[in-house]
Order: sequence, then C-alpha cells, then structure tokens
Amino acid sequence: MKNRIAVAVAVSLFVAGVGVGYAAQKVAASTFQGKSKEDAARALLDIARVQAKDGSWERIAIGRVLYLGGHKAEGQAIFDGLLGGEHEDSDEFRIARVYREAGEWAKAKPLFDKFAANNPKDEKGLAEIGAFYLLNGDRATAEKLFERSFGIAAEFWATVGAAGAYLGVVPEE
Repeated sequence: MKNRIAVAVAVSLFVAGVGVGYAAQKVAASTFQGKSKEDAARALLDIARVQAKDGSWERIAIGRVLYLGGHKAEGQAIFDGLLGGEHEDSDEFRIARVYREAGEWAKAKPLFDKFAANNPKDEKGLAEIGAFYLLNGDRATAEKLFERSFGIAAEFWATVGAAGAYLGVVPEE
C-alpha cells in the first residue's frame, strides 16, 4: 500500500511537471532567481521532468536529486516506479549508485549483485561494483570482481576505478 501511494505521488508530480509546458526549451532566470533554494529546486525539477520525457536515466537523475536532497520518499517513489515496471539492468545499476552515494550500502548491494549476475561481460561495471565492495570493507569479494573484470579486458576505467578503491577513492561515474 505504501509503495502504491509513493508511486501515485511520483506520477502526480510528473504530471504536474507537464504543466510547465512542452515548450520548455529555455529556462528563464525567473525560474530560480530570488526564490528560496527549495522553491528554485522544485521549479527546475518541474522543468527537468518535462525535458526527461520518458527517459529512465533522466528520471533516475531527478530521483537522485530528490533522494540526496532531503526528499527521500519522492526520490524512492521514482525509483520504485521504474523498478516496478519493465526496465533495463542499467537502471538498477544507476539506482544502486544513488543508494551507495547516500551511504546506504545495504540497499545498493543487492542491486549491484543482480547487475553483476546479469552482466557478466561488463568489465567496467564489474570493476566499479568491486570498488564499492572494497570501499565497504569486503576486499575478498572486491578482488573476485576485479579478477572477473580484468579477465574480460584490461579496460582503462576499470583499472583506474579498482586502483582508486584501494586508496579510498570512489570510481568516477
């Protein structure tokens, strides 16, 4: 029931954003200037919703801003709406990144694990997930993922991401 309400809120916010107008080609300074940070963010997110159309990556980006910006329930509703329907593995990966960025490894881990299982040839993804494991104290799992990644190809970003994790540096996204 709680998820249905959250999804309904997300859908209504998305539909409300359509009211901003399809012609939102430019963002007028009056959208954000002289407004509180909260009101400026809301106005810009309304425009972003229209710009996003039906793009899942764009909706995840909006959810990220809400989730990390103190509006977790609204961001979660967007994520739940995406994950509750037909979606790509990359959508789960991007949402897992948001949870990780929020310091919620327990929520991120199962999504990363599912991505790794479904994408065994994604050397960069495997290395990035390995880096997150290492950064969360699980060196054994990290090194297994690094080994899988490097067994596919010695891709630059995978190598740099793994190296950074040993020094406490989060991989570039």
